[in-house]
Amino acid sequence: MAQIFSRSADMWFRLALFGVGGGALLIFVVGLVLARSDYSTGQNWRIEQPVPFSHRHHAGELGIDCRYCHSSVEQAAAASFPPTHTCMSCHSQVWTGAPMLEPVRRSLTENEPLRWNWVNKLPDYVYFHHGVHVQAGVGCAECHGRVDRMPLMRRENSFQMQWCLECHRDPAPRLRPRRFVTDMDWQPEGDRRALGERLMQKHGIAGTSLTHCYTCHR
Repeated sequence: MAQIFSRSADMWFRLALFGVGGGALLIFVVGLVLARSDYSTGQNWRIEQPVPFSHRHHAGELGIDCRYCHSSVEQAAAASFPPTHTCMSCHSQVWTGAPMLEPVRRSLTENEPLRWNWVNKLPDYVYFHHGVHVQAGVGCAECHGRVDRMPLMRRENSFQMQWCLECHRDPAPRLRPRRFVTDMDWQPEGDRRALGERLMQKHGIAGTSLTHCYTCHR
C-alpha cells in the first residue's frame, strides 16, 4: 500500500507542534512582562497637567506641607486637588505675571476650576480610602515617593494588587506616628518594626483583616 505521507511528514509535524507550543509560550511570556511593565502600570510616567506644578519647589525648597494644598487627605476617601484660590493665596503676591501661571489666573477670573489630571488613579473596582491610611500612620512617601524631589509629579509605584498586598500583609515597618505622616525626611528612632507594631496596637489595626477580599473590593 502506498504511503499517504512522505518520509519528511513526521519531521514537519513535529516542527509544527514545536512552533505552536513555542509561540503560545512566547505570547504568554510577552503578555506577562507587558502586564508588569511601566507601559501597562503607568509607573514612572509623568502626566501632562494644565500647569507644570513642581512639588520639588513647593514641598521641597519652600517646605509647604502637603495638607496646605491637599486639605482633605486626613479624612476624605480621595486626596483633593487644591482649588484655584489656594494657588492664588500665594501667586497673587509672587510670580504674578509668570506666563506659565496664566491658566491659574484665567481660572480665577472665569471662576472655572483647573482640570488637574490624576497621576495615581486606581481602577473603579478598587476601594481605597485615603483618610484611613493617613490616620493609620502611612506616610505620604510610602505610596507617592519623595515628591519633594520631583520637578514634575510622576507615579512612583505600580499600585498593582501585589504591591498593595506587600504592605497589607506586613504593615508594621511602613507605619509612623501621625504627626510625621507628611514629613518626607522622617526617620524612626530605634527599631522601626517595633514602633510599627506599637502603632498597630495603639490604633487598633488588625493585620489579619487587611488581606480579606472585601477590604479593597466592595
